[in-house]
Amino acid sequence: MLLSPLIFDQYVAPARLRPQLWRLLVGLGLMMVIYMAWMGLVFVAVWLAQGGATLEQALALIGSGATPEGLIVLLLTFAGMALGVFAATRWLHKRSIASLFGPRHLVIRDFALGLGILTLFALPGILWFLFGLDLTPNVDRSVWLIFLPLALAGLLIQTGAEELVFRGYMQQQLAARFASRWVWMVLPSVLFGLVHYAPEEMGDSVWLIVFVTGFFGLIMADLTARSGSLGMAWGLHFGNNLFAMLLFTTGEALDGLALYRLPFSARDTDQMLPLIAFDIFGMILIWAACRYVLRKR
Repeated sequence: MLLSPLIFDQYVAPARLRPQLWRLLVGLGLMMVIYMAWMGLVFVAVWLAQGGATLEQALALIGSGATPEGLIVLLLTFAGMALGVFAATRWLHKRSIASLFGPRHLVIRDFALGLGILTLFALPGILWFLFGLDLTPNVDRSVWLIFLPLALAGLLIQTGAEELVFRGYMQQQLAARFASRWVWMVLPSVLFGLVHYAPEEMGDSVWLIVFVTGFFGLIMADLTARSGSLGMAWGLHFGNNLFAMLLFTTGEALDGLALYRLPFSARDTDQMLPLIAFDIFGMILIWAACRYVLRKR
């Protein structure tokens, strides 16, 4: 199916009112300032809540996400990222915050579709992990259930904030200024991959993981353009992170609420390479299924 100019133009139209590159660059800078200021407030709140613990202890609690409380707080810091995008959209581009998402009915419907399709295709992999690997319990089920509502809310915020930045604000503003997909689709996806660069946690596997993350971003960018809203990309992103943070972990970070620990580390390139190849194959199948659903409606 060819990309529908009408659907994509409707999604990008609000950004065409003020498409100047300087606005985008200043907007990204403003977003970072607000995001960092929000994180600073969160760090201070955690420091005070710990009754005078050192700032290093507060930073460690949030930075690694190695405890249920730390993971929840870390996810909630992404609210600052969303606030930064909202501020840039309103103050610099003089357009509504709702225009970042697309039509509300599409966002809700496509979020459910994306989450449902990913769950369907991920089910064989989940069963393989559960019955084919030597998993180690990571967190008690009672603790997991207590924190689950907060974790789901945090994941909605975290994935929504990243979608707003990369598939909402950046993709719209670049598409309003440039016709080439290499600019408005590929560039944000490359940046999306690079912001997940963490060699301390991933070791020699880091560039493999950056690549697969960027590839995931590319699929999300294409589906956003074809659907005319953030809904499908948001649903897929939410489902992906739910499985990665709340079900299975390799143990390096963000493992505070995962039910099971996998029998290998993200640093084990020999173990990660076939898993990443399988992941890419699965993403292609999910992308094809999403495009099929979009074509039929």
